[in-house]
Formats: sequence, structure tokens, C-alpha cells
Amino acid sequence: MLYGLSAEQDMIAQTVRSFVEKEIYPHEELVERTGEVPAEIAQQIKQKTLELGFYACNFPESVGCAGLSSTDFALVERELGRGSMALNHFFGRPQNILMACEGDQIDRYLMPAVRGERMDALAMTEPGAGSDIRGMKCSAHRSGGDWVVNGSKHFISGADHADFFIVFIATGEDQTDKGPKKRITAFLVDRGTPGFSVRDGYKSVSHRGYKNMILEFDDCRLPQAQVLGEVDGGFEVMNTWLYATRITVAAMSVGRARRVFDYALNYAAEREQFGQIIGKFQGVSFQLADMITEIDAADLLTLAAADRLDKALPANREIASAKLYASEMLARVTDAAIQIHGGMGLMSDYPLERFWRDARVERIWDGTSEIQRHIISRDLLRALGA
Repeated sequence: MLYGLSAEQDMIAQTVRSFVEKEIYPHEELVERTGEVPAEIAQQIKQKTLELGFYACNFPESVGCAGLSSTDFALVERELGRGSMALNHFFGRPQNILMACEGDQIDRYLMPAVRGERMDALAMTEPGAGSDIRGMKCSAHRSGGDWVVNGSKHFISGADHADFFIVFIATGEDQTDKGPKKRITAFLVDRGTPGFSVRDGYKSVSHRGYKNMILEFDDCRLPQAQVLGEVDGGFEVMNTWLYATRITVAAMSVGRARRVFDYALNYAAEREQFGQIIGKFQGVSFQLADMITEIDAADLLTLAAADRLDKALPANREIASAKLYASEMLARVTDAAIQIHGGMGLMSDYPLERFWRDARVERIWDGTSEIQRHIISRDLLRALGA
């Protein structure tokens, strides 16, 4: 598994790579310049993804989707990582957490999401609760048969295009030996719900056009039917379905690094200084050797973590390792690529300065590098009873 892809997996990777090159690359400069994805381009990407049969390919066949394995889906995300996140957002990979939908939620949220009729966004982060999810202040209390929500969320990706939101909200607090511990519940919240608003977030240097938004709740009433999973069971829902997000970051980091490496390799093979191509100088050739070694290592680490999920093996540490190493590898590779290009690497005439900027956020979202190191070390020490 780790030393080569099956014919079917190779076909998946090649198909998505071709899609990205034909449908994403041509629009990247426009999105980078304007910070917007025109509605017609977004719809075009979504429609072509549906025609390919890849929309919501991370969902099982039981809901009419491709039912790709975790490993196959990592390959999809790897190839999508080559392109603009603002554009490949419309390739359509709804949150797997929607498989927790029950009853009427299936027809209202799950099925429209996997058919491309409604788009979702996940909301956990708050100004005072990033890595510390338990520190969230956005809260809900019961009022009759409803929940009344107050508070805010920020850094919510994809919220500008979302029709509904999967929001994690504090619904109580327990006293423990280590102090107060928040109880968390997941809610499904429709855009336009009274007391709920979505507004522009912050301007980011990374992934232009892939906007972050701010969600605000002001005495927003949500009926019990909007609870996703069990009341106070938000962490269980989160832990069951959100492994995939860290594998996604790792896989996309690998894909983007491969694209960056191709620029560096071709430039080193063409650019001449002192009467020969610069790739013949050890100062450059050794950098290329290190870059491809790190990329391959991150690729294998990511596929190994996904493979453990497919085999229902414990994978928390392996996924954290993949996310940590791949995201930090991308930073090193983009930096080296710019060094090889010299001053031109920082000019907007080349896309490298964009990849360099985009790479920075991968070490922060979906769990910072420090959080990943905590997960890894905790797993190692626990095995020894420490």
C-alpha cells in the first residue's frame, strides 16, 4: 500500500489532478487579484464536479455518493491541494459529521449537502477559544422546548457561501477535580435564522478568496430538532467525524508542495549562472534532493495514517504526525523554492510568493503544530502509564 497505488487509485489521482489543471488553474490569477470567486465560475466548478461523480466523494454509497476510502479521499485532497482553496472549495466535500443526521435532518441537511444543493460550514473557533475548545463562550440555555444561543464564532471558512452551519456551542458546565469543564453540543443552524448573522471576517494573507467569516448569535432560538447528535455530546460527534480534517491538511500540503517543487526543479534546469544551469551547483541540487525527500516522506506518512483509519486501527497519533510533518514540510519547501528563484521568487509575476503566504496557515488551522505535538507526545507517554 505504501509503496505504490493500485490502478484505481492512480486513476483517481490522475483524474482529480487533470481537473485541477483544467478547471482551477486558469482562474487562480483572477481570484488572487480580486479576492473573490465569481458566482458563474463557482457554479461551473460545482457542476463539472457533479458530472465527474466526485461531489461529496467522501460520503458513503448509502447516501448516493462515491464512498471513497480514507486513503482514496486523501489522494483526492492531495491533488486538490495543488490548486486555489477558494476555487476547489466548490469541488464539494461536505463535512462528514453530517452522517450524524437523524430523522428529518437527513432530508433537510444531509441529502441536499451531498447532492450539491446546499453548502455547509463548520463553526468551532472563537476569539478566546481556538486550540482550547473547552474555553468557548458561545453558549445556549434551554427556554421551553428551544435553545437560546448567544455569542460569536470567528475564522469560519466557507461561511460566505454556506446555506447552513454546523456550530459547536457550550450547553452546560460540570465541576471536576481539574476545575469547570464545558459540555458541548453540535447544532445545525440555517442562514437567515432570526438572531443569527454572518458578517465579513479578517483579511488574510493566506488563501485569498477563501474567506473567513464571523458568526454572531443574539438570543437566537433553535428548536431541539436542530441538535446534531446528542445534547452535551458534541465532543463525541467531533471525535467520531473530524479526523478527516487533519488528514486533509496533510494531504493538501503534500499536493501543494509537489506543485512548488515542480517550479523549483524546472527553474533549476533552465536558469543559467556562471556559464551553467544552476541545478548543477550543489547549493541548489542538494536543496532539490532535500525537498523531494521531505515531500515523499510526508506523502507516505499521510497515506499511512489514512490507511489506519480504513483498517479501523487507532490513528490519533499517526494523523497528528502527518498533519504536523506535512504542514511544516510545506513551509520548508516553499521557502527553499523561493531561495532557488532568488529575487524573482518574491515577485508577483510568479505564483511562488502566493504559495509561500498560503503555506503559513497550514501550521495553525485544524490544530496548531503545538497541539499536534501534544497529541503525539501524550499518546507515547500514556502507553507507558505516564
